Amino acid sequence: MLQKQKFQNVITLKKALEVAEAGRFAIGSFSPRYTPMIAAVLQAGVQAKSPLIVQISHKELIRYGITPAEFGDEFYHQIGALNITVPVVLHLDHTKELPTIAEAIDAGFTSVMIDASEKPFDDNVKDSKEVVEYAHAKGVSVEAELGMIGTTDFVETDKDEELYTDPQEAAEFVRLTGVDALAVSCGTAHGVYNVKQPKIDYARLSAIRALTPVHLVLHGGSGVPSEMMQQAFRLPEGGVSKVNIATDLELALLAALGREERMSNAECQALSPERLALGRAAVTRTVIDKMESFVCSAGEASRFVL
Repeated sequence: MLQKQKFQNVITLKKALEVAEAGRFAIGSFSPRYTPMIAAVLQAGVQAKSPLIVQISHKELIRYGITPAEFGDEFYHQIGALNITVPVVLHLDHTKELPTIAEAIDAGFTSVMIDASEKPFDDNVKDSKEVVEYAHAKGVSVEAELGMIGTTDFVETDKDEELYTDPQEAAEFVRLTGVDALAVSCGTAHGVYNVKQPKIDYARLSAIRALTPVHLVLHGGSGVPSEMMQQAFRLPEGGVSKVNIATDLELALLAALGREERMSNAECQALSPERLALGRAAVTRTVIDKMESFVCSAGEASRFVL
């Protein structure tokens, strides 16, 4: 099967973020949410000559009616069919259950996220360490979360509750778990900002960066002003290296199709070729814009030695 085929440009999150942090740019982690939109995200990377991360969360898999195997199959099919050569990570976002993580790894995901952030610190450490041991044995990177990131649309998380990441706890968490990347809470939120406005606590981010050797991640990239985000990855001592972007892509797709309500994956697959092309073009344009003016990764694919 295609997901078992090795593509040299499909790399781990750890490898991707090492280059991004050294280059003082961030890599967008884009959730197409529908398998027909995976191609659109990949083509954006080619056109912008940018590294990228293609991701989907456990809740998105459920909400849109997709299995990790289906998502992985389509990803690897398009990597081959479109001759994608820019560096790409296939990432499983926010997931709380080891069976789903194992399923994704079997499907060829090169990075997974265990999100036990709503649990007490010791339980978060225990669950995250278990996933690290499992995934690292299979050559897969692991992201975890410490602190709680608020939400506005409840696709990724269950509660609109924030608990900012404590820098000292972050240092201890990383030491105990061995994670490759850490999602931190310092002011952004999942979804669209309607009432509450985004803000980033740069002092907290700097303190976390000073105490932790791993790469930092900001979730909730949709709707954050570009200058605010860029300051987060251009901190003098090194800042954020991965930024999650999902809602903006779906909004672009729905707007291009002239609809407001999200679809199931099956509904998206059933769209006419003309409608699919319209939607894909909108998603590609949105991703290119994010690469060029938001995470500043356009043109950075040449930094990678694959």
